[in-house]
Amino acid sequence: MEWLASLLDSLLATLRDVFPIAAVIFGFQLFILRRPIPNLKRTLFGFFYVLLGLSLFLLGLEQALFPLGRLMAAQLTHPEFLTDETGLLPSIHWTQYYWVYIFAFAIGFSTTVAEPSLIAVAIKANQVSGGAIGIWGLRIAVAIGVAVGISLGTWRIVTGYPLHYFIIAGYIFVIFQTFYAPRIIVPLAYDSGGVTTSTVTVPLVTALGLGLAESVPGRSPLMDGFGLIAFASLCPIMSVMAYAQISEYRAKRDGRKKSVTTR
Repeated sequence: MEWLASLLDSLLATLRDVFPIAAVIFGFQLFILRRPIPNLKRTLFGFFYVLLGLSLFLLGLEQALFPLGRLMAAQLTHPEFLTDETGLLPSIHWTQYYWVYIFAFAIGFSTTVAEPSLIAVAIKANQVSGGAIGIWGLRIAVAIGVAVGISLGTWRIVTGYPLHYFIIAGYIFVIFQTFYAPRIIVPLAYDSGGVTTSTVTVPLVTALGLGLAESVPGRSPLMDGFGLIAFASLCPIMSVMAYAQISEYRAKRDGRKKSVTTR
């Protein structure tokens, strides 16, 4: 009965959060556009599915993803795990946390590939571009960017370097990269940084950052535990523009090869 009570509490909280969205949509349809809602029964069923799905998702976050992320961070940074053959290391260097960086890369890549919002954006970009932007190409490019960003963010937590140094340097690089990237990809690249920080990626990344900051000696969960989402939003912009630049270069190279062979 405890899980049923938790589900009911989550359902009521989700209903409170979703109600303003439904009020705006139905209010504009009925009082501004003054038109009946098409397929009202189907729409209401859809809202019910949204409420139920979000409630189950939030319940799963609290009972599984958040504890699992913290547990993995605690286990990967435990002194007994960071040992050599002679026993405990006299002092733990940031290089000893390489399994944390590998885990951060893997979890960033896998969660981004499974991100529903990114899948939706990739499908729409493929349709609008007439197939010029590949669905899997965009998803893989964004996933690599997120994976690299989260790995870099965990390294920053371990070393304790200030967050703003990385963010300022990253956006300066993005500005320069924007001038040389194909025009068609720039808006999509900037949007890709936002769609990655959604339902699947954020909970695990946040739990990983907080767990890592709690486990590494000398780190504060409040000061150092947050900031991974910023890396996960910034690095995909670079990776998507880099993907477009590499594709453009390869297309020009193949075009030059064809022109040479036809002569």
